[in-house]
Amino acid sequence: MTTQRSLSGFIIAGAIALVVAAIVGFNLFFAKSPVRLIATSSQSSAAVFVSKLAPVTVSLLVNPDRLGSFDSSGELSKLKNSLLVKSGLDYKQDIQPWLKDEITLAVTTLDIDRDPENGKQPGYLMALATDKPAKSQEFLQLLFSKRVLAGANLATEEYKGAKLIYDSSLPESDSLAGAVVDNFVLFANNPKVLRDAINNVQAPDLNLLSSPQYQKATQQLPKGSVAVAFLNLPLVAQWQGLNLPEPTYDSEIVALTLNSQGIFAETNFLTDLEIEPTSSQLSKPVGALEYVPASAGLVISGSHLDNLGKGGLAKLWTQAKTAISGSGTDIIARLVQPLTDVESKQGIDLQQDIFSWVQGEYAVALVPRVGKASPDWIFVTQKVETVPEGIARLDAIASSSGLSSNTITLDKQKVTAWTELTTAKTDSAKPSFTVEANVKGVHTTLGNYEIFASDLATIYEVVNSQQKSVISDRNFQDSIAVIPQPNQGYIYVDWTKSQNLVEQQIPILKLIEVVGKPFFENLRSLTFSSYGNEAGTLKGGVFLQLTR
Repeated sequence: MTTQRSLSGFIIAGAIALVVAAIVGFNLFFAKSPVRLIATSSQSSAAVFVSKLAPVTVSLLVNPDRLGSFDSSGELSKLKNSLLVKSGLDYKQDIQPWLKDEITLAVTTLDIDRDPENGKQPGYLMALATDKPAKSQEFLQLLFSKRVLAGANLATEEYKGAKLIYDSSLPESDSLAGAVVDNFVLFANNPKVLRDAINNVQAPDLNLLSSPQYQKATQQLPKGSVAVAFLNLPLVAQWQGLNLPEPTYDSEIVALTLNSQGIFAETNFLTDLEIEPTSSQLSKPVGALEYVPASAGLVISGSHLDNLGKGGLAKLWTQAKTAISGSGTDIIARLVQPLTDVESKQGIDLQQDIFSWVQGEYAVALVPRVGKASPDWIFVTQKVETVPEGIARLDAIASSSGLSSNTITLDKQKVTAWTELTTAKTDSAKPSFTVEANVKGVHTTLGNYEIFASDLATIYEVVNSQQKSVISDRNFQDSIAVIPQPNQGYIYVDWTKSQNLVEQQIPILKLIEVVGKPFFENLRSLTFSSYGNEAGTLKGGVFLQLTR
């Protein structure tokens, strides 16, 4: 008997919870007449079984059958049937009659026996809500009786009023255990995990509901959340082998809600430390977006780049970088590689030479080009009193790098170009030479904004595309409409235009796309933003816009 077979029942239950939560969003948009899907509760009732020291708890807060209204393609039905095929069970006959409105999966502990000498064995707990305990008990007996037919040896025990059943023919670390407790069917990968879950119910100070951070986090949940995840960040980092020596934020809660355009994931990072308020709040999109063409694949907009290193968002960014890389190295900067290339090649310190004087609105954009490996870039900043001095500093840096600063006319628009002059000798009896200008960057003034671009063609597109700017693009408008206001601006990724760019800079995405192929096939864009100024909380959201 293999470990794979011994854990099959638990994997089935876990897969239903997690995969259903992932696929519900994109199936929604294929329905011709989508119905409103709202969870009966935004909080997990199964949290009473979970330790307040659990690294991760994920809950689907709607019955999977309610998702059938969105399953016009039949993918959800196929999923449930394929997950159960090896168990000998039938979802409609054996599970549907008793399954209610919650499926929760938790990583309860990093090591079940807390003995580092024999390796770490995380504990997993699955809780499925039921309104028919007797019917649920029949299901449990059926599941384990089929395992007996497959050669398993079962054991039962009474523990604090609950009947536990588990496979005794395998080491406990490879076991599958089940029980019906109150209004939940519980599964675990070890009988001890079930015993601990029952203890958590009977000793309320042990369970997740008694955690002050969890209580604070659940108060932040948006109404109508269909799925919720709560993470103990130091323990998650330890579980994944990440370096998190001094975390600013110690916990996070993520809630998914659905609307007619896509999936909105709101997240709250929590801390007991006093955090400096984040940058200026904006009640509408910045005017700088009017100078970003709709052809842009990645757009970042906001206000006061000079405050980028301050506040809670900066501390979260530092914490994430340190955890992932083990240092302060900004590996995420690969997304804006063309700009970091400018920094390294031209001797420009982005923080000191640009960000420090951007004290008004700004927008940064990458524009993919067919046949070009690297996209073109655009940087727009509002002209406040610090801007002329900042431009003079950039002109001086260009000059010290051997570049010439020349003013030219481009379609009646005065443009300053930083150029590198080179000579070429012609083939003739009498030597003659031509002078070629290689443009390294350009900038110009339009209205109350200074626009910088990678080349003349890009600045020309900016000058002539104000009627086709990203701010007037319907997809962009629909995406930012979901984000609460006021906020600190947006990061907008048009997936249809920038997929290749993002994949080049973050190669692991290609693997993720293989697993989530149906989702990525229907992904139109992603929009990120941070908002809210509650003490000890950093709130933000990600909107995933899907095609319909």
